[in-house]
Amino acid sequence: MNLRDLRYLLAVAEHGHFGRAAEACGISQPTLSVQVRKLEDLLGLPLFERTTRGVVPTAACERLLGHVRAAVTEADAILSVARGLRDPLAGRFRLGIIPTLAPYLLPLVFAPLRAALPALEIEPWEDQTSALLDRLRAHELDAALLATETDGPDLASRALFTEPFLAALPPEHPLAAREVVAEAELSRDILLLADGHCLRDQALAACGLGGALGGTLRAASLSTLLNMVAAGYGTTLVPGLAAGAAQDAGIVLRPLAARAGRTVRLAWRGSFPRRPALDAVAEVIATRLRGFAEGAAAGVV
Repeated sequence: MNLRDLRYLLAVAEHGHFGRAAEACGISQPTLSVQVRKLEDLLGLPLFERTTRGVVPTAACERLLGHVRAAVTEADAILSVARGLRDPLAGRFRLGIIPTLAPYLLPLVFAPLRAALPALEIEPWEDQTSALLDRLRAHELDAALLATETDGPDLASRALFTEPFLAALPPEHPLAAREVVAEAELSRDILLLADGHCLRDQALAACGLGGALGGTLRAASLSTLLNMVAAGYGTTLVPGLAAGAAQDAGIVLRPLAARAGRTVRLAWRGSFPRRPALDAVAEVIATRLRGFAEGAAAGVV
């Protein structure tokens, strides 16, 4: 049994078709069929039910697939670690990032990252904080850009920059005439993201609202919040990096009296072996955003 044949097995199970699986593996269909037959002979089990419409994993195959995926994942991890040990600044680097940060930060830092680290292949993965932490712990991500502290002794993090919040107001809103807005003044008609977004909890805390609000909008994305504010439906808090998108939507932005904000951090597993890659990525992002906090807090973005 070899790793190549296990990859073939996974490909056939995923595609449900020998032809499509062979194409995905970059080999001919007859070669793939022969190798799967050899694997079936070795195991002494039929792995697929072959029909004119495709192939379906047998019950025995379904029982084995979890072990096969684990074996292939571990083998890939061995190769990745070996590549990283040879050159920690080369190869794939899987970077998670929260949705309220990704659309605004990635366009700013991707070009500097490519210029500074040309051999590092950064693969961004956008998801909510809890899902990113799960993927980090499952070794499905190498690091994650978060706006909260990490939990648990198995994770470490480094602060990169502080992102101030700004009051986002419809142009006709009474608070739009103010030069500075107190956070608590937004609580009457504030719009929030849905549960699971760290920005929701941060906005509630900044405005002195300890619990959930009844009857208020719970948006799935920051862009939805901005569009609803622009339509005059209410107010919200926006992270400083999203100020450009808010202004494009016709929203009035005002600095906050208490200068509430959030700290963006790079988080990773404490056991991650490619620490030079972490440090290099963190330094590029921190350098690119240096001085941003002061300008955003003053409403200059």
